[in-house]
Amino acid sequence: MVTQTKIWLSSPHMGGNEIAYVNDAFNTNWIAPLGPNVDLFENAIQDYINNEVHVAALSSGTGAIHLALEILGVSSGDEVLCQSLTFSASANPIKYLGATPVFIDSEYDTWNISPGLLEKAIKDRIVKSKKPKAIIAVHLYGMPYKVEALKAISKKYDIPIVEDSAEALGSMVNGVKCASFGTIGILSFNGNKIITTSGGGALVTDNKEFKAKAVFLATQARDNAPHYQHSHVGYNYRMSNVLAGIGRGQMEVIDDRVAARRANFEFYKKNLSHIEEIVFLDEPDGFFSNRWLSCILTESYEKRESIRYALLKEDIESRPLWKPMHMQPIFADAPKYTNGTSEDLFNRGLCLPSGSNLTDQDLERIVAIILKEFTP
Repeated sequence: MVTQTKIWLSSPHMGGNEIAYVNDAFNTNWIAPLGPNVDLFENAIQDYINNEVHVAALSSGTGAIHLALEILGVSSGDEVLCQSLTFSASANPIKYLGATPVFIDSEYDTWNISPGLLEKAIKDRIVKSKKPKAIIAVHLYGMPYKVEALKAISKKYDIPIVEDSAEALGSMVNGVKCASFGTIGILSFNGNKIITTSGGGALVTDNKEFKAKAVFLATQARDNAPHYQHSHVGYNYRMSNVLAGIGRGQMEVIDDRVAARRANFEFYKKNLSHIEEIVFLDEPDGFFSNRWLSCILTESYEKRESIRYALLKEDIESRPLWKPMHMQPIFADAPKYTNGTSEDLFNRGLCLPSGSNLTDQDLERIVAIILKEFTP
């Protein structure tokens, strides 16, 4: 049972107009998938990211990655390079298609996929006659990966990038928004994301044919016929008109949500950075993170856990950084190219409460508890 004092890691935050758009879906009986809210939500995302992209609203970000890989021709027996320090939804769709994930470790500048290890892996897989079919790169916790370096590698070896922007709506590199850098970008609108549709996601691409194929596959791959005819395996991945109504209201406040999350990070940094044992991830030049989650690195696993337990004791949710995929039992046999970075980040890193609805009192309470852990 939730208490009044509970502080969540990242809870939904409504803007006000969501209920009006949802009520409109009910009043017009557009309850089934598709409808005006879906079209208008897609348009809002497109206008926000880049009016040259095309957007398909889907039931989840995981579904978007699945469709992206299928559109790029990934099939059974293929290999896909994937950032290891990420949530399992980045990697699971590789297995859906019968392909093999090849995990790549991180670098410390952004905590994201290491360009050096990525190129090393590509060369090694090619020598083994297993040229990868795609690269899944993640903007972890809203911090963009090294976009230009990965673009160069993608072009050099002719391997497309699936840009996992599930945590990065509103993040930018040199003023260009994330989800527009890869061959295909994906977004998530899960309940804990910077904006939410309760559950949902989107596929983003500048290729109109890719969007059309995504929509086709996401609606059970029904052929153009008066009866139900299917020449391809399809999926039930389209977003409902009701949930898209929530998304429309959320897109109206996206800039406020990004500003609030960034303000949380700055509060933590201002009040904790004097502690030598706590390190914050700064933005490289030209990078702009939405700071979906504010994260710290501590001096050790033991100190991370002492902070986490101290917060938990006061009914405050925090969470270790993602456990790398190459350390997960389900992927124990997958090829990997590691340097120890992601394991170190997992052992020492902690995600602090970061919701855009946190109050000043909430933040002060959190900081006070952390400071006690460093008081002799």
